Amino acid sequence: MQNQYDDQAITKFLDNSYFDAQGNIKTFSTTSTDDDNETKLSTYPKETLSNGTIIIKRPDAQPLQGKPIAATDSIRIMSTTTAYWATNEDNEVKFRYGFLFSNDIYGSGNPQVDPLYYYVTEKFMADHNNTDRNVYQMAGFHEALQHFNSCEIDDSVTPNLQGVIIVPSRAAFARNSYFQAPSYPSASLRNRTMVFNFQVYKSITRPKP
Repeated sequence: MQNQYDDQAITKFLDNSYFDAQGNIKTFSTTSTDDDNETKLSTYPKETLSNGTIIIKRPDAQPLQGKPIAATDSIRIMSTTTAYWATNEDNEVKFRYGFLFSNDIYGSGNPQVDPLYYYVTEKFMADHNNTDRNVYQMAGFHEALQHFNSCEIDDSVTPNLQGVIIVPSRAAFARNSYFQAPSYPSASLRNRTMVFNFQVYKSITRPKP
C-alpha cells in the first residue's frame, strides 16, 4: 500500500510545484496569483526508472561542457533534500510530515563531497559495525544521478540547479525501521520518499582507498 501512496503523492507533488529562476522547487500559492504563469513540474519531460525513481531535468540548466557521472565517481553536490511521508488522511493521499534532510544551498553554502546517502566508506561501516552498504546508500538516487552530467564548476559559483530526483521509499530506505537520518538522530527514514533538488558541481574518478 505504501508504494501506491508514494506514487500518488509524487503525482500530486509534481502538479503542485514549479522551478523558480534558480531552479529551487516551490509550491504554488493558494492565496496569490503571482506564480500562475509558472510551469508545473508535471509538464516537463520526465524519466521513470524501474524502481519508481523519477528524474526531471530543468531546461537550459544542463552543462554544455559537462562530464558524465560514472557509478564509481566521487561527487561534489549542492542540494536541498526533503524527506516526505505519503499518507492517506481523510481520503486524500499526499506528502505529509516532511523534514529537511539536507540543505547545502541555504545551509552551509558549500557542496558536499560524497554524502553518506551516495557513498559510504568501508571505514565508516566498520566504525558502525554494519557491513550492509544499502543501509546508508540510496540505490534509487545513485542510479538516477548517472543520468546527469556534472557541471565541472568551482565551489564559489552560485547554484543553478539542474533538476529534481524523486526517490520513492521503496528505492530509498523502504520499511527499514531502524535506520535514522544521520543529521536527525530522532527522525526515521522508514517509508520516506526523498526529493532531491540539486546541482552536481564536479565528479572525479574516486581514488582507491
